[in-house]
Amino acid sequence: MADERQSLADLGNVISQTPDAVVAAADTNNSGPAPEPAPLREQEIDAQGRAYATGRRKDAVARVWLKPGTGKITINGRDFENYFARPTLRLVINQVFGVAEREGQYDVVATVKGGGLSGQAGAVKHGISQAITKYEPILRTQVKRAGFLTRDSRTVERKKYGRAKARRSFQFSKR
Repeated sequence: MADERQSLADLGNVISQTPDAVVAAADTNNSGPAPEPAPLREQEIDAQGRAYATGRRKDAVARVWLKPGTGKITINGRDFENYFARPTLRLVINQVFGVAEREGQYDVVATVKGGGLSGQAGAVKHGISQAITKYEPILRTQVKRAGFLTRDSRTVERKKYGRAKARRSFQFSKR
């Protein structure tokens, strides 16, 4: 009981001190220099020096390999300008590099299956986001703050029986 009162009294003294005095007291308690803050995660690279990740969006699944290079993006063996003809889809893929400020620094090889072009572009973006954080863990906060690491779980609602589509009723006939 007396020990608890003593520790509470010490706590009261620390609270009443100025912030500079608390830092100075903390420095005198440590015997050596302050250790460097360790990165939150380790770099995950395979034997070829690439980072691998899987991205998903709607029904599309993208397998993405990322390595340092000149900024070439290859999807299913084709250049991504040819694969994604719409400029908006190309913009979606390059968003990650813009947020991370790494335009033209990484080569991307991806294979995509399922879904349509829009879902595939979202899956590749998700895969690139995951892979770039595995290659450079320090970029994780920037990419996560932009919302690229979260899988967009919205999918097409299933068709119900007694309905024409998911929610649409059959046409009403008065007679």
